[in-house]
Amino acid sequence: MKAVVFHKPKDIRVETVEDPQLEDSRDAIIRVTSTAICGSDLHIYNGMVPQARPMVMGHEFMGIVEEVGRDVRNLKQGDRVVVPFPIACGHCHFCNMELPVHCENSNHKTYGPEGEIIKGKGAGGALYGYTDLYGGYNGGQAEYARILYADYSPRKVPDILTDEQALFLTDIFPTGWSAVDWANMKGGETVAVFGCGPVGIMAQKAAWLKGAARVIGVDIQEYRLAAARMAANSETINAKDVNPVEVIRSLTNGYGADVCIDAVGMEADRTVMEKVVNVLQAEKGSMKVLEYCLDAVRRGGVVSVVGVYGSPYDNFPLYKWFDKGIKLVGGQAFVQRYIDQLLAFVVEGKVKLDDIISHTVPLADASAMYDIFNNKEDNCVKVVLKPQT
Repeated sequence: MKAVVFHKPKDIRVETVEDPQLEDSRDAIIRVTSTAICGSDLHIYNGMVPQARPMVMGHEFMGIVEEVGRDVRNLKQGDRVVVPFPIACGHCHFCNMELPVHCENSNHKTYGPEGEIIKGKGAGGALYGYTDLYGGYNGGQAEYARILYADYSPRKVPDILTDEQALFLTDIFPTGWSAVDWANMKGGETVAVFGCGPVGIMAQKAAWLKGAARVIGVDIQEYRLAAARMAANSETINAKDVNPVEVIRSLTNGYGADVCIDAVGMEADRTVMEKVVNVLQAEKGSMKVLEYCLDAVRRGGVVSVVGVYGSPYDNFPLYKWFDKGIKLVGGQAFVQRYIDQLLAFVVEGKVKLDDIISHTVPLADASAMYDIFNNKEDNCVKVVLKPQT
């Protein structure tokens, strides 16, 4: 089959690889009909999350069931399914707590309690197409994919939905929803989302669904701010032109936002001097956006982090977190916990997910699209790849 294969940073190729096979009685094989490039894929592409050997990329994908293992009784050949990005068994200690990203059975290579991912050990549960650190399983940017624990995670997609309407239930909509859900909103809040990429826009949509009175999107790319205004009906701030913290305070009677969401993570835009400091301190990327969030949130507010961070950082403003009484929460999304509710929202027309797609191309164009997406060219917000084209 054809698949998108990572070789080394900035070197991703569409190649012929072996077809996936059933390896366990709970496996399924699907023919991938749609898959997407995620901002988290760029962390691998740019070498922020290391990967030493070739590997099929992609954790946002859906398709048609071709084969099922003998213990998979909820699916049959021909079913159309969407696949959550965390690989979870469904019955371990953490799965029973509805924490699928912490599944203790899926990541046999590096799983542990430590969370020492910078040392290559103590990582959480496995993820599709997301390096050996998170299980080393091939992903879904391919013509076919092996689905683990297929009796637990995949969800059937109603025929009334197109692929594009359902695809982002794999990751970015549940991730945006998680960021807002963790804030325990009561309704009437001001929510500021730093980052107007796909996850940031989904968080803005989720904020409205959760009863926000005001939603503000912050970015430095005008085309992404325009996408946030169009797709999420948000107010926007261009952080390249103004200090976003000062603007957010001015919009909230000096208090700050009730909830600030970091949907950027370690790959925030940096000056040359900031890059030098990061290198000297052995830091991967920057925590600039997290610092913005801690500044812009009101006292007693919530900072929710769904942007990825992969190293420790010197000068973390612990004093500010303590003095302001900020609730700081973050991590990977609990997709399996939320997906049924979110699928219902899509079916009922309460939310639209496909309005952020800027590029739909054949799988064969994946290498070029990684480059365009990474360099923020051609007003690229979200890329959907079609393996069967």
